[in-house]
Amino acid sequence: MGEIKPSPIPDLDEGTFTLGGQRSQRFLVSKDDKKLYLVSGGPIDVSRSTEEIQKVVAERTKEKAEQEAAAKRDLDASIAGLPTRGNPDAKVTIVEFSDFQCPFCARGAQSLEEVLSKHKSDVKVVFKNFPLNFHPWAKPAAIAAHCAGAQKGEAFWTLHDAYFKNQGQISPENVVTKSKEFLAGSGIDMAKWSSCAGDTNSEQYKAAAAAVDADMALGERLGVSGTPAFFINGRVLSGAQPPAAFDALIAEATKGS
Repeated sequence: MGEIKPSPIPDLDEGTFTLGGQRSQRFLVSKDDKKLYLVSGGPIDVSRSTEEIQKVVAERTKEKAEQEAAAKRDLDASIAGLPTRGNPDAKVTIVEFSDFQCPFCARGAQSLEEVLSKHKSDVKVVFKNFPLNFHPWAKPAAIAAHCAGAQKGEAFWTLHDAYFKNQGQISPENVVTKSKEFLAGSGIDMAKWSSCAGDTNSEQYKAAAAAVDADMALGERLGVSGTPAFFINGRVLSGAQPPAAFDALIAEATKGS
């Protein structure tokens, strides 16, 4: 459930919650918390004629479809050149917005391992950073992983796996040191990586931090409010879902390709 805020309607607050990890449902609740109303659409002026109301509904439906299409284009453009796992030519792309310090994200990563194993030829996975502000080492880890991936895709996934498997050993104070240990044998230029991941005054660090911020801004535009959040060929699946939760969306996306 998202944050409950005052609504434009007197004596009612509004909020959203996610149903089945896939659909966001808007609701209104009375100030005394005694009445709850599920909202299927935006407000409509009932003084209008049926034809006018139908026109408004059609316009809103078209506008929503255009917004969703634009968001998918933005998402597709944002993952160009990023490290991937799975079949690079797969029909189905799963884009995950995640936080390396988030325990639910660690579970989500395990689910994706099983999904990739089951759907070897049909799926590829791309990771987008969405470090939450109450996880103090999540953003430094995101920057460090971005710096590694800028040199070699495999190095990004090395850190990805190590962060999720060793969450309890990492702190804001040791995240860069631990990252360096995890990258031993990765074959990247460690001096270059260290400047990017650890020197906050370097241009490389600033660029990496900006890339992480851009991921977060995109996630917010797409409606991401928590982690993990997955987009399966643009269709959203929220939360630490079991592997089976991906199957229907993958089948649908494969059929529609």
